[in-house]
Amino acid sequence: MPGPLRGLKVLDFSTLLPGPMATLFLAEAGAEVVKIERPDSGEDMRYYPPKWGDSSVNFSLLNRGKKSIAVDLKNEQERAKLTPLIQEADIVVEQFRPGVMSRLGLDYESIKKINPKIIYCSISGFGQSGPKKNVAGHDINYVGDAGLLSLSLGSADQPVVPPALIADIAGGSYPAVMNILLALRERDLSGQGCYIDIAMTDGVLPFLFWALGKKSASGVNPKNGQDRLTGGSPRYQLYPTSDERFVAAGPLENKFWKIFSETIGLAAEHRDDSIDEAETIRQVASIIKAKSASYWEPIFREANCCCSIVKTVEEALADEQFRVRGVFNEQLTSKSGDTIPAVPIPIINDLRKQSYRSRAPTLGEHNEEFLQ
Repeated sequence: MPGPLRGLKVLDFSTLLPGPMATLFLAEAGAEVVKIERPDSGEDMRYYPPKWGDSSVNFSLLNRGKKSIAVDLKNEQERAKLTPLIQEADIVVEQFRPGVMSRLGLDYESIKKINPKIIYCSISGFGQSGPKKNVAGHDINYVGDAGLLSLSLGSADQPVVPPALIADIAGGSYPAVMNILLALRERDLSGQGCYIDIAMTDGVLPFLFWALGKKSASGVNPKNGQDRLTGGSPRYQLYPTSDERFVAAGPLENKFWKIFSETIGLAAEHRDDSIDEAETIRQVASIIKAKSASYWEPIFREANCCCSIVKTVEEALADEQFRVRGVFNEQLTSKSGDTIPAVPIPIINDLRKQSYRSRAPTLGEHNEEFLQ
């Protein structure tokens, strides 16, 4: 199928991860996404390692199925070439610091005069208002400023860096797509476009729902690694095995905790973890540490008590669960014809444009198509 967003045109001024991930979702749902890039070098992600073919594999994964035009936005005559595109566009996504698009004459108010029905989405670290709006940052700064990072920092001698770019994707890409789709629905009803201000730091805050609830209800501040879901409970914990793998244990509910305790042979006096959680953690850790991951994996699979062995990336990619569901069926193709699995997209197959094999655009590949 061509996708439910077929017929919609997106002008993508964004770079790196949050905006390109968001417009990748839109492209996979059938929208025509046109990247606007610098003529000399294109967007920064084109040169990030590792390289794959003629470009960065990261750029290729994030910009699959899009089109590229090269325009010098600092040149007024070059910018003027975008006017026909702006007139027919449905959505604009930009990711510059606040004020940059205004200086270029490409801010919402300027574009709205050309196309009143435009849906204009700005993605930035702290949003378009507030004292931090122009503060430079990256994902680690945004999750730090939101308070999320403080909940699971590790120790002073071994601090833990988050394994995922939570603010970029969950705080930037997902809210951008969600609000763009809501704005499209509103435009269907009212005929009006709108401006969307996405602040990645704001977008991290829903992840603190339980911490905010604890603080509000009890007045107690959640602390590093001491709460139920951050390492303070034996029921939600990472336990090392004898071969330096890890058991991901999540038997939170009493029925699962009972099965878990019986499965590993936890002594009766330590099964009531409300008495001394730290001691119960030590006792469980000692039991798990005595055996290998290969010993525990079939035991926990049989027990079915929310416990599993932490997989490596290689193991996860080979998981039969993903194969059966076709998660990696889509292919990314390089200009030379090489293929690798495309980045999985959380859009069901019935709502996706069925492309199977597509590639990222070369810099300015579609100038002739769009710039007269």
